[in-house]
Amino acid sequence: MAKKEDIDPETLELIQWCTEVEGFLVAAGASLKEAQDHIDEQAEWFTDQFYDGLTPEEAAKAALND
Repeated sequence: MAKKEDIDPETLELIQWCTEVEGFLVAAGASLKEAQDHIDEQAEWFTDQFYDGLTPEEAAKAALND
């Protein structure tokens, strides 16, 4: 895995955004592992939501409604 200083700022922003999504999924009743696994399995979809400008809360709600 790349060192933190090797990761570009946009990727760091995406990682932080996904961490926030994870928190909303956990708040909605998912375990931390379930939330992490779901984000990992649907990484492309979540990345699209990030670039489409959804907030972490909006992305979590959309994921829960699918």
